Amino acid sequence: MMVSLGHLAKGASLDDLIDSCIQSFDADGNLCRSNQLLQVMLTMHRIVISSAELLQKVITLYKDALAKNSPGLCLKICYFVRYWITEFWVMFKMDASLTDTMEEFQELVKAKGEELHCRLIDTTQINARDWSRKLTQRIKSNTSKKRKVSLLFDHLEPEELSEHLTYLEFKSFRRISFSDYQNYLVNSCVKENPTMERSIALCNGISQWVQLMVLSRPTPQLRAEVFIKFIQVAQKLHQLQNFNTLMAVIGGLCHSSISRLKETSSHVPHEINKVLGEMTELLSSSRNYDNYRRAYGECTDFKIPILGVHLKDLISLYEAMPDYLEDGKVNVHKLLALYNHISELVQLQEVAPPLEANKDLVHLLT
Repeated sequence: MMVSLGHLAKGASLDDLIDSCIQSFDADGNLCRSNQLLQVMLTMHRIVISSAELLQKVITLYKDALAKNSPGLCLKICYFVRYWITEFWVMFKMDASLTDTMEEFQELVKAKGEELHCRLIDTTQINARDWSRKLTQRIKSNTSKKRKVSLLFDHLEPEELSEHLTYLEFKSFRRISFSDYQNYLVNSCVKENPTMERSIALCNGISQWVQLMVLSRPTPQLRAEVFIKFIQVAQKLHQLQNFNTLMAVIGGLCHSSISRLKETSSHVPHEINKVLGEMTELLSSSRNYDNYRRAYGECTDFKIPILGVHLKDLISLYEAMPDYLEDGKVNVHKLLALYNHISELVQLQEVAPPLEANKDLVHLLT
């Protein structure tokens, strides 16, 4: 669902945006207006200010409210910080500067003897949260596993193979968090972004595996049989709306190491080459992946996008608009556009694939 912020979308000062977030809560800590601004600000603020700097501004507001004897405002500020901690606790797990600034705030509140405020901004429960993010594992060459995967390929039907590949792809894709996309924007690369690195490594690995399976066969006839089977796998991936793995498989089949095998090509039926041509056209980068975008846009329910295309879109969007407008106001429209784009990708993770995978077979494929 696309988010809009009314008049604020035209631009606002950072102080006004923070104040609007704080005023989103009533005296009892309940939201008294839509949480859209809160979501956009707390997820996208790092485009214009670090998390620690944002919290420091909030601390300054808290100090001012204390000085002016405004207990109601102090309470609302703490409700805002509680919302931040509750909804985006991962930030406090990953950002050391933010954690240090939060400790400074907690010490200030404790020194003032505000017990309720202390409870609201307590972060001790963060360490008890489930932490399932795993660092990228560097895949080492394993000849024994390669032989097993080769046997697995021979004994699985195209539909089974496509389902297991889709299971792997979705498992990797759903681990990419909102923060991962944001880090990619800020750093313009996947370095120090293990979940995204792993997703890209999986895609590259599948493409290389496709090439290996074809090239490892000793005769043109046998290579053609493997080629045909992978085309059938690609058709199933297309039906499953798994465009990322489809791109990897077709990319592998179109690699120069395979396309130059003329004798092998002579054993591939015309209808198979026709399907390959259709798939290649679907995934073509011409007109900014226009064919893919049209097909992807028409898909409903479960689907896995071509990650590289959408990451490129994010960077283009990020670079096309300034962070600030001429009058010094934050370009809220930019934050909103990036938020909506990332949200669409993250929401895809909530739709489970229409299949079940054999975990033992999945283990052999990884």
